[in-house]
Amino acid sequence: MSRREGPRVQLDDVTPDESAALHAVLAERAVTPVLQPVADVVTGEVVGLEALARGPAGPVERPDRLFAAARAEGLVHDLDDLCRRRAVEVADEAGLSGPFGLFVNVEPEAAPVDVTPGPASVRLLDRGVTVVLELTERDLTGDPGRLLAFAEAARAEGFRIALDDVGAEPASLALMPFLRPEVVKLDLSLVQGRDPGEVAEIVSAVAAYAEQSDAIVLAEGVETADQLATARGLGATLAQGWWVGTPEPAADVVPGLVPPRVPPRFRLRMPEAVPHSPFQTVARSRTARRAPKSLLVAVSRHLERQAAAQGDLAVVLAAYEDAENLTPGSRRRYRDLAASAAFVGVLGRGVAAEPEPGVRGADLLAEDPVNGEWDIAVVGPHFAAALVARDLDPDGDPGDPAREFDHVLTHDRTLVLEVARSLMARVVPHRVRNATDVTDASPVGVASGTRA
Repeated sequence: MSRREGPRVQLDDVTPDESAALHAVLAERAVTPVLQPVADVVTGEVVGLEALARGPAGPVERPDRLFAAARAEGLVHDLDDLCRRRAVEVADEAGLSGPFGLFVNVEPEAAPVDVTPGPASVRLLDRGVTVVLELTERDLTGDPGRLLAFAEAARAEGFRIALDDVGAEPASLALMPFLRPEVVKLDLSLVQGRDPGEVAEIVSAVAAYAEQSDAIVLAEGVETADQLATARGLGATLAQGWWVGTPEPAADVVPGLVPPRVPPRFRLRMPEAVPHSPFQTVARSRTARRAPKSLLVAVSRHLERQAAAQGDLAVVLAAYEDAENLTPGSRRRYRDLAASAAFVGVLGRGVAAEPEPGVRGADLLAEDPVNGEWDIAVVGPHFAAALVARDLDPDGDPGDPAREFDHVLTHDRTLVLEVARSLMARVVPHRVRNATDVTDASPVGVASGTRA
């Protein structure tokens, strides 16, 4: 269950008392996490704990009020950092040790790129605790480059990644294969009643990812024996909720823990370097063919139609050599895709940060190795394809249908995801202004060169 239980709070609902209380919380480090058990769905043995933030008694005691005030004040990064630090501190002070896991929430917009373990985290890791950094569902597509960098940096330091509330928003399912979480947490509504067709679509997507990645599936919001049975039927091996255990202070929970007979395997994956050039990446293992532009246009349109068929679970990323190649027809098609897909990104020299409504862009520097390539990648739960092409005459007539390219069309999911991750890492952050009119831009730099 997320540390932000309860209804969403609008920024304009935040009161002066809540704003003042937030500043006091930050100044006094007055966040006291409680720990909620995570258990094996078969044996019932506790295998981990999730830290849930709590403010001091008063207007921001509830985490949703606390974080709403932080958004209104432009202090989400400060509050999120404090909550993470306090989570590992209370677990460390209570003596938590392996083989248990500790789930620590991270707001996507505040995900740090420099993931340097603090003293408390180091002690927990040294004692065999698996520290799982759990990305909440809020605005996962706001700054995908930050999240990819965060996940890689976290794994390099020995942490694992969990994706929270999967199924609550299409973006959580769509970004699963990009973030590669070791733990997928099914949204509580899946075990508390929902349209069977929607549940089937979500469960199918999660099962496909878990089968391909050996990820652990955790059902949250389990409050009855019947819901526990449903969680098992959905493919979950771990469960969380009031049926398993209520959130309690660390000092009341940790001393009584009994190590499980068979701890879950939170698989550690080494980070993958983001490939510099999609064409070079695919051409390492696939033979490039030569074809005129007219043929590649037809293939590209076919992939766009496949993306449209994926609906709100599709991720579409495309690289054009230059913004001039984005014809009115191309712009219309990508605008239409953005209206239904989870994420659509377009890159190229001179491409604006939002070339069309809902489409995320990136203006590539001249030295970026993606320059000179024509790439499109489409990723859905049950479909993946990429066309990567290299222009053989960059100075030729861009409108010439006979203009030749070396190209590879692949449906190999692993290769497609490499291409897609490479392109997504270059997409600039979505500029979101908070209530104090301060723009929060990602500090993530793309070494290949992207103008923000």
